[in-house]
Amino acid sequence: MLKKHDLHECHSLYRLMIDPAVFPYVRHKCQSYEEYLFVTKQLIVEEQQQTTSISRTILDEMGHPIGTIQLYDIVNGTGFLATWIGAPYFGQGYNRRAKESFFAELFLEHRIERAYLKIRKQNIRSIKAVEKLPYVQLANDHNPELYQTINAVDPIYDLYQVDRSCFLNSCNVVQHEVV
Repeated sequence: MLKKHDLHECHSLYRLMIDPAVFPYVRHKCQSYEEYLFVTKQLIVEEQQQTTSISRTILDEMGHPIGTIQLYDIVNGTGFLATWIGAPYFGQGYNRRAKESFFAELFLEHRIERAYLKIRKQNIRSIKAVEKLPYVQLANDHNPELYQTINAVDPIYDLYQVDRSCFLNSCNVVQHEVV
């Protein structure tokens, strides 16, 4: 259900991303297909050359691209998660499956220890979806400095976190070291 980005998917993903139900909540708000293609190329290069970003395309059962998921600003095994799924796929369980697959990759293959999710307080759909996940914790009070940093201008985000151990324990994943 996840794969590394392919520039051939950009047209389909761009059409899904510009939907008014999706666009306000995406990280890279591209104003044109060409800009989306450029940003995707940058993400591919960044992942190949650095360790500050890991990004995947979310696929449906037929292998069609339906959204993206990314861990960005990775420093010392910690980063921020950004996910978006096209409106035609809302409410079908893709968000949960994509996150579980991505977290398994992050925590087992890439030695990530914690992922933060900053979600706009007005994004009720995303808040409800993330609060259904047993391994996600509200972190507004757990990390008040980071909470204040992401809300430096206005208090528009809630901060959530997923810790490696909590995720692996909730999914009954056997913890093993990747060499």
